[in-house]
Amino acid sequence: MADLEETFHRLVGGLDYPMFIVTAGNARERAGCLVGFTTQTSIDPPRFLVCLSEKNRTTELARDTEVLGVHCVPADAESLAELFGGETGHEVDKFAQVSWRTGTGGVPLLDDCPNRFVGRVESTLPAGDHLAVLLAPVQAQAAPGVEEFTFHRAKRIEPGHEA
Repeated sequence: MADLEETFHRLVGGLDYPMFIVTAGNARERAGCLVGFTTQTSIDPPRFLVCLSEKNRTTELARDTEVLGVHCVPADAESLAELFGGETGHEVDKFAQVSWRTGTGGVPLLDDCPNRFVGRVESTLPAGDHLAVLLAPVQAQAAPGVEEFTFHRAKRIEPGHEA
């Protein structure tokens, strides 16, 4: 089994894909985290899956919210990725350190991430040490020409919670 897991981790660890910041919020609190496990799951109707670590404050809040914000992290936003990936919402108010606005359903939208969407939570499913959340887009914004921050760059970020 160890050989299988080692081979699998070596295989998928070489993939490079975009990183996202997922946000959740309500009238009393907000949370956000850096996420690498995501994928589009359907074209018609459009659906997107985000997987949130069970250790994150964002996951706790996401369990009780109707919408999540999904932000493509720009390539030049390393400090933003470090904040949302390297700090924990259990100890730090990440939103006090960034510019943001309230979006559909009260979700916080990060001003420094112009490529983003808000998704209505369609369903959730336990996925190992993550919670898989299926989203249906209800609001979207796109800024052409913005490069993405990728997984291999995010590997250098020390997680806010133990992995």
